[in-house]
Amino acid sequence: MKNIIKRYFKPAAILSILLITVISSCKKDEYYNDGGKANPVFNGNIMQYLESNDKFDTIAQIVKLAGMEDVFKNENITFFAPTDEVIRRTIGLVNTDIPNLRGMLNQQLFDTGKDTIQKLSDIQPQIWKRFLSRYMYKGSNRLKDYPQIDFGLRELFPGSYYFTYDNEISNIGVVYNPVNGVKYVGYRQLALSYLSDPSNPNSLITAAVATSDIQPSNGVVHVLAITIQDKIGELPTYLNANVFGFNFEFFNDVVLSR
Repeated sequence: MKNIIKRYFKPAAILSILLITVISSCKKDEYYNDGGKANPVFNGNIMQYLESNDKFDTIAQIVKLAGMEDVFKNENITFFAPTDEVIRRTIGLVNTDIPNLRGMLNQQLFDTGKDTIQKLSDIQPQIWKRFLSRYMYKGSNRLKDYPQIDFGLRELFPGSYYFTYDNEISNIGVVYNPVNGVKYVGYRQLALSYLSDPSNPNSLITAAVATSDIQPSNGVVHVLAITIQDKIGELPTYLNANVFGFNFEFFNDVVLSR
């Protein structure tokens, strides 16, 4: 994607319909059985997987700009992949009437009299690397490798804390949804939570996984959902999960660098 601004004009209604379809499909038990009915194995490395899927055109470019292409080709990692829509929502348009794209990074830059972002390379490589690393983990972990988390009963089912590729702290766990009022017997959904304050274990910004257990040759990819509601099943979600890096630190770093 040579100019990210051109990609912003995809109608918001179409995006919402597509996301609702994805979330609805996630409620089938068989979908969460080690990749579901589809073949989860991808014949190629993680970088090739991103480049082969038009949902990750922008993410693939960010990997290259961050100088991490070799990691995605050769190292054994687990990647919780945000889609290109996360980048569109994060950077945003100036003075737009499209609700999903209003008031984001470019608007902040415009309001403070600074040059807006016209292409991905306008953002410094070290900034891309810092925040991309929040979605990366060393080693291969599928849904079955993560412990249970119950966000309403975390003292019993807390998930587990993990260091990201750049040694920040996050929580990852599997939500066991209920069926007809019976707890923990329904479909299972993977949740990634960024810990915004390491001194406060409740400072979680949680993103739901829409598709889990994609298996390229050098690791595992879990695709994150765009949040359009505050809960998916028993999994609470946060609008900040739609922001690249999970919070507004990305905004601050970019604004200060302009």
